[in-house]
Amino acid sequence: MLTTSPIITPEMEVPALDAFSPECSGSWFLLRTRSRHEKIVANELRGRGVPHFLPLTTAMRYYGHRKAQVELPLFPGYVFLRGSREDAFAIDRTGRVAQIIDIVDQTRATSELSNIYLALSRDATLAQFPYLRKGVRVEVRTGPLRGLQGIIEDWAKRDRLILQVEILGRGVSLEVDGGLLDVIG
Repeated sequence: MLTTSPIITPEMEVPALDAFSPECSGSWFLLRTRSRHEKIVANELRGRGVPHFLPLTTAMRYYGHRKAQVELPLFPGYVFLRGSREDAFAIDRTGRVAQIIDIVDQTRATSELSNIYLALSRDATLAQFPYLRKGVRVEVRTGPLRGLQGIIEDWAKRDRLILQVEILGRGVSLEVDGGLLDVIG
């Protein structure tokens, strides 16, 4: 009897849980990939056993008269690696990475990326949003997104939460009932 193992395709890509586990002690590096190489780089890192994070979002694409749901990087052109400098240089030698960017504030990077990971793991719909500096920092106090922290922007609706990733100068937006939010500072 022939048995087969499930095939993992790039469309089945999920955020790497091990990058956020307490046992993971590496530093965060931002890998700027060559155009449309994010999933390939993430698969290379997975194959090497290097913790990483590639946040993906689902989008509808039209191909002629057909439509398909596809997984696209939330931050096109970037993959987050959590490991050693040697891990970053090893993946750079594949020719798929355009630049390795050191992240100075590791604590902040861990916090911001953990928020994005938490939202994605709870099936929240995220949309890209331009990074803005003004606003109030809040935390979701109840419900499935409990513990999620972000910023409410002055000009936006009061129930739109912005999750920022400052090292990219970008953010993503998420609809949250304003009654579920507490100001944290």
